[in-house]
Amino acid sequence: MWGGETTVRRIGKAPFEDLSLINNCTFGPLSKPVATVKPGEVVEVETWDCFANLVTPNQTLKDLLESGPRLYDNPVTGPIYVKGAEPGDLLVIEIIDISIPGMGVTAVVPGFGGLEGLLEVSPPLTRFSQIKGRKVIYELNDGREIEVPVEPFIGTIGVSPKSEAISTVAPGKHGGNMDAPEVCPGNRLYLPVAVKGALLGLGDVHAVQGDGEICGTAIEIPSLVTMKIDLIKDKRIDWPRVESPDEIMTVCSARPLEDAVRLAVLELIKWLENDYGFERYNAYMFLSVAVKVRLAQIVDPLFTVVAKLSKTFLSSKREKNLWIG
Repeated sequence: MWGGETTVRRIGKAPFEDLSLINNCTFGPLSKPVATVKPGEVVEVETWDCFANLVTPNQTLKDLLESGPRLYDNPVTGPIYVKGAEPGDLLVIEIIDISIPGMGVTAVVPGFGGLEGLLEVSPPLTRFSQIKGRKVIYELNDGREIEVPVEPFIGTIGVSPKSEAISTVAPGKHGGNMDAPEVCPGNRLYLPVAVKGALLGLGDVHAVQGDGEICGTAIEIPSLVTMKIDLIKDKRIDWPRVESPDEIMTVCSARPLEDAVRLAVLELIKWLENDYGFERYNAYMFLSVAVKVRLAQIVDPLFTVVAKLSKTFLSSKREKNLWIG
């Protein structure tokens, strides 16, 4: 935790029976806030998993699709109204902690997934994994167990676009369903504010995910996310950014995949140019030498990549201008 606060307020998710859950499946300017926070406040946010906690050992995805209630797509908790946030500001979310339950779920959803069209038509499949001692216990059909280290992160987190409602299944300039493992405890996420109050929402937490989220889901979990919400006035960026103690990162989404890569590297060039004193084409050449690019997901309406640069290459003077705490 980079900044300390003594009081923490909890923001709860709506009960399933509450029809307002339908509104929690979009990021949009007309959604009614469920809570208001001040810049600098630390909050705990309860989140659903991507299936609104409806897929359980007693109700598989197949059961849900055949006879269950409505399948809510990727609901988020929110929106959270941030006092003082105006278009042209920068929302800063410092992720402090992500709770992990004792079980997570992975599923294959028909018509959805990175290999759809290359494999046979995907059936609805559900697999539950125990989570013990910071390890996911993934069991194969023959009973063998594989241990995967837990690396929790927020799969979906974003703010309202300026004038439209965007599904929480989709990523974009507002953030959304980026599925970027870098949005994790110890890091800060920067989101461009497009409407008054920002209208922040989050959910779809993963205990761990492979690059690409190939089948369309990871180890999906409900969670309690502890985070500090802050604000930088009059600081404009075009796409979400992430900052860790060791790296600066840009997160961009597009189709085809190479366009997402181009956008993420271009955004990183702008960051170097505006905050670190690089000349544009010098930054372009330097990133060809030093940038790292991670595939976040290839299963959503747009594909997401993260472009990264180590801070060992950068001057420390910028921290006085942007960092908080």
